[in-house]
Amino acid sequence: MPDTPDRLRSRLDGLLFFPVTAFAPDGSLDLTAFRAHVRARLDAGAGAVFAACGTGEYHALDLDEYRAVVTAAVEETAGAVPVVAGVGHGTALALEFLRRAEQAGADGVLALPPYLVKPSQAGLLRHYTELARATDLGVIVYARDNAVLEPDTVAALAALDNVIGLKDGIGDLDLMQRVISAVRTTHPGLDFRYFNGLPTAELTGLAYRGLGVTLYSSAVFCFAPDLALAFHKAVTGGDDALANRLLDGFFRPLVELRNQGRGYAVSLVKAGVRLEGLDVGTVRAPLAEPDPAHVGALAELIAHGRSLL
Repeated sequence: MPDTPDRLRSRLDGLLFFPVTAFAPDGSLDLTAFRAHVRARLDAGAGAVFAACGTGEYHALDLDEYRAVVTAAVEETAGAVPVVAGVGHGTALALEFLRRAEQAGADGVLALPPYLVKPSQAGLLRHYTELARATDLGVIVYARDNAVLEPDTVAALAALDNVIGLKDGIGDLDLMQRVISAVRTTHPGLDFRYFNGLPTAELTGLAYRGLGVTLYSSAVFCFAPDLALAFHKAVTGGDDALANRLLDGFFRPLVELRNQGRGYAVSLVKAGVRLEGLDVGTVRAPLAEPDPAHVGALAELIAHGRSLL
């Protein structure tokens, strides 16, 4: 039985895991490898599984593949942690993905930005409202790229019973503080959840902690869960010395490496999973594989990061 929105809200805790989607050599889904990836990270201590989202190449999946991936995640977790599925594209197609997420047994959905267009605040409000009203599942709205949500828009969305949170992929701390303030004053006492959704969120973890935002998704958890968990424990437990040591010696160099190629927020993560011994295949078009030299640099960086522990 999927979580109610209130139960999902209360269960979202710890380090949030966004698995890569595994593909076989012929380009088809490799659900066996995907299940192994999910199971290993559950065993490592994932707080939730966000399946078929950005890191999971949502953009490259058709409707049947998407449902299969979400179903596999639901089956592997077996209720131990929540499963949240990505939904995106335009409103009509997003609703089709939403129906597949419901059929697969997901506990909630992460509403990705609408495809291509740069909508007004009224248009964004209409889009996310239509998605929320079409389901009983909890909805987390993902602000990034063309979906820059102003404080009044977020406050209006927070009034919907099943819109339970906002994931921020913009990185504008001034805007984020104004959003938090607007929701707090418009809906006193509401447990509205906020997530740091920037690529390699650890880099900005201390800054977001200052806003009271401690939930975040960790791409590093996909390939180096020990490093991701050590940082999470440090930043949530107040061990800033360890947090800064990992920032200086691992996470900042990782971001600088990630910035050397387009699409590396996904393809370099997938390469990292392969480096750690699980063949999850390559990325699908329009993404491309990272430069082999950069993969070698990633391997060296992981080893160096572990030496800091």
